[in-house]
Amino acid sequence: MVTTRRGRPRSFDRNAALDKAIRLFWRDGYEATSVRDLTEELGIGAPSLYSAFGDKQTLFGEAVRVYHREYGGFIEEALDEEPTAEAAVTRIFTRAPGRYTRRGLPSGCLIASGDAGTTDEGARRTLCGMRKRNTALIADRIRRDVTSGVLPPGTDPEALAAHTMAVLNGIAQQARDGVPRRRLEQVAALAISAWPRA
Repeated sequence: MVTTRRGRPRSFDRNAALDKAIRLFWRDGYEATSVRDLTEELGIGAPSLYSAFGDKQTLFGEAVRVYHREYGGFIEEALDEEPTAEAAVTRIFTRAPGRYTRRGLPSGCLIASGDAGTTDEGARRTLCGMRKRNTALIADRIRRDVTSGVLPPGTDPEALAAHTMAVLNGIAQQARDGVPRRRLEQVAALAISAWPRA
């Protein structure tokens, strides 16, 4: 008697499969992406999916971490490399329209919208935590510039950081909605022009 074994194909490439999962979550979000969607996209059965990545929530957590490393991370990079908060935010806004409309990739940002519509606390906690962390990093950098006199003494670091992230997330959402890159660049330019000067 011949038995048929279903599982991972012999040529299974975990990194390539994870990248497919990242793009699926990025495009459709956590809630709209079902286990069936994942198995069809990755070309493996559900038991193999669980064996390779754990449950959907565990896979999503790993997908978000790898997305941040491979496709995101430009906020921290700008804050680390630029001499002032203004220079860092200018770089962030200058790059954002291109980052959110890259050819061959889903539009927008997984961190900004991957938990939209979900009631899953794990998924919401993961992305909300990352968004709050980005806001806090920008606020810390602004605070340093206020202390050193680069920014006016009345500047509210938390409010300015929250405003920065609100506009940035708005640009990401507009990219998902199909707004052309040129228009997104205009929005980014307005955000840069509103930055306070000493």
